[in-house]
Amino acid sequence: MNVSPALFMVIVLKALVEIAAVSLLAQAIVAAMAGQTRQANVIYRIFNTITLPVVKFARKLSPKLVADSYMGLIAFLLLFWCWVLLLYAKGYICHAQHLACFAAA
Repeated sequence: MNVSPALFMVIVLKALVEIAAVSLLAQAIVAAMAGQTRQANVIYRIFNTITLPVVKFARKLSPKLVADSYMGLIAFLLLFWCWVLLLYAKGYICHAQHLACFAAA
């Protein structure tokens, strides 16, 4: 299958965004189940390592008056809108290059 470089880049970025978003959701679920001892939970720490760059980026974008407890939600919303934009970009590239890529990718 021959994929254009632009389409390949969008597909890879979309996959990375999806991995980060699912990791944030999983981290929230593990945090809810572990309660106050979540920092001692190995699975929580793995998800925290995966999502830390996104949460730090969300912290840099948000005003200082936003509490740190909301950073996970803000990071998830940021990833959601990135995913929407990448989905639009994928559709645009497929339409502009006359590709039938929604059935395959």
